[in-house]
Order: sequence, then structure tokens, then C-alpha cells
Amino acid sequence: MSKKNLAEFIGTFALVFCGTGAIVINDVTSGAVSHVGIAATFGAIVTAMIYAFGSISGAHINPAVTIAFSFTDRFDKKYLIGYIIAQLLGALLASGVLRFLFMEHSNLGATMPFDSWHQTFILEIILTYFLMIVILFVSNDKSVQQFTGLAVGATVLLEAMFAGPISGASMNPARSIAPALVSGNLSDLWIYILAPIIGAVLASFTWRFFKSE
Repeated sequence: MSKKNLAEFIGTFALVFCGTGAIVINDVTSGAVSHVGIAATFGAIVTAMIYAFGSISGAHINPAVTIAFSFTDRFDKKYLIGYIIAQLLGALLASGVLRFLFMEHSNLGATMPFDSWHQTFILEIILTYFLMIVILFVSNDKSVQQFTGLAVGATVLLEAMFAGPISGASMNPARSIAPALVSGNLSDLWIYILAPIIGAVLASFTWRFFKSE
């Protein structure tokens, strides 16, 4: 495994272990972490992993982000499959560890729609679009580049805060695939694979439009 792939593996493991772990621990402790705490955990771990591995792999830690970057000139497409495999393996290992630690938990923090599938589908497209917009524009602007981790982490926190109760605010296929597979909650998984990819790719087209101007 290359250094880039290993960075994506560790970063995605950390994201899923800490983020979905916060959900699991909140459930088993009757709300000790809280909804705000869960959102803050996701935002904080994303920020930390960007600063830890951003200089090595870009710290995508998200297949939708990697796919979207492949539509720009800022990512070598030869790394696409390796990144996605590493991200999925890291996420699956994290969910596997959480299953071992919390055998009694039913879904391990899997994302599930609160109401209709189309409500969640549209939300996940928009949420991921905004996330990818922040990633692309902030990381490419030298005047604010050093704040990329904070900006992206804050976006994750914000979106998890208000949309989490409705869609789960996944914005990340790996984050949803892993707990769904390990817990067996697969019925709505397709939403959390397709919608974030659509949102992220739309953001890459937006970035290309502004860059061309």
C-alpha cells in the first residue's frame, strides 16, 4: 500500500471510528454525547485528519470527494481506484472494531432517512455539494489555504448539526457503506452512495466554471 493510500486508509478509519462511534456511544449511554456532540465530533475529526494527512494524500477520506477531484486537474486519475479501496477498507475496519466493542448496538451509526427517500436524497446532494465547494475553493486559494481543515471541518459540523436528524448528513459513501454492511442495514444504502457522488461532482463542475472565468 502506497503512502497516499495508507493515509486515506487511516484518515477514513479515524473518521468512521470517531464519528459513528460518537453515535453508538450516545445511544448506549442514553444521550451522554448529544446531537451537538456528535456533529462536533464529525467536524473535529475531519479537521484533524486534514491537517494530519493533507500534505500526503490531500486527506479526501471520502470516495465522493475523490471522484469529484478526478473531474478536475488537481488529482491524478491513476490514484482513483486505490484511494477508494483504501477509504472503504479503513471505514469497514472502523465499523468492525465498533461491532466488536458494542455487540449490542443494532446499526453502528448507519445513516437512515428520517422520512421519505427523496427528501434524504435531495438533502445529501445539496449537503455534499456545499462541502465539496468549500474543499475545492478554500484549498485552492493561497490566501486562505492554511485554513482548509478548519473550513471543511466547520462545514461538516454545520451540516451535521442541522441535517443530521433528517438524513444523517453522511456526505460520504464510505461513512455510510461501512456501518450498513457490518450491521446489515442495507435497505437505503443506495441513497448514501449515489447522492453524495452527484453532489460532489456537481461542485467540481461549478469549480471548473469559475476557474475558466
